[in-house]
Amino acid sequence: MKKTLLLSLLVLTTFTMKAQDDLLNLITIDKSPEPVTATFKATRIISGQSVETETAHHLAYRVSHRFGAINSGSYQAFGLDQGYIYMGFDYGITDRLMVGIGRSSEQKMLNVFTKYKILRQKTEGGTPFTITMFGAAYADMFRYSLEDQRTEISKYSYAAQALIARKFSNNFSLQLMPTYLHRNRNNVNDETNDVFSVGIAGRYKFSKRTAFVGEYYYVLPNQIDKKYSNVLSFGFDIETGGHVFSLHFTNSVGMVEKQFIAETVDTWADGGIHFGFNLGRSFGLGKKYRNQYKVAK
Repeated sequence: MKKTLLLSLLVLTTFTMKAQDDLLNLITIDKSPEPVTATFKATRIISGQSVETETAHHLAYRVSHRFGAINSGSYQAFGLDQGYIYMGFDYGITDRLMVGIGRSSEQKMLNVFTKYKILRQKTEGGTPFTITMFGAAYADMFRYSLEDQRTEISKYSYAAQALIARKFSNNFSLQLMPTYLHRNRNNVNDETNDVFSVGIAGRYKFSKRTAFVGEYYYVLPNQIDKKYSNVLSFGFDIETGGHVFSLHFTNSVGMVEKQFIAETVDTWADGGIHFGFNLGRSFGLGKKYRNQYKVAK
């Protein structure tokens, strides 16, 4: 009788444990890959674009400023007496598609652009990187001298980029930017109308509200005049009470691709370094979003 009772208890225990395992299998949380966010804090890194796009139904107002070169000397307050400004608006049509328009005081440059995030990095086991496509058109509105008159069509330029980025950890992100630039300009000093370059940029977050950023664009040889240099920039992103300040140093005063990729005349080696900043604020539009505002991406 005792043997029968022990055998019954053993069978019952085994059955109960099996039932518990089956129940746990039924309620196991789905661990499918999730999209990675905040690869970069903003839609710009310093001068160039990041893989980030503006949030749907949000309008961002942006201001970028570059002072004169540090090597301009004490008479120009080491560049602080001079200034170049860019102002623009970005709008998120969806969370992956945005458009923008802006105006730069350098060459009185007007630009329009669009960005579309075609692929999003996901958590472990998912897509390993994010890809955003960028396209822009530029109109040079500057009044040139009689000796340097240009045809109307020569004032227009176009750019296309594939922005490829990966967020390796919560603190470190890296991005590559193969770039094609076409300029409808007159042939100057044997420059080509088509310019190919590749950029690299990174972000390292070293505190809750501060990150170090840098970007560099290398232009392939024999395309632009030798007086131009590759652009190299370093800076800091600082979050302060609803705003993000990007404070940086760069050897370019241009703030759109046509200028800082193909027309940078200063170099770090000779002190042609410009201090500058970016600032943006984003506001929700429409009844559903009207009370929303946030830091511009």
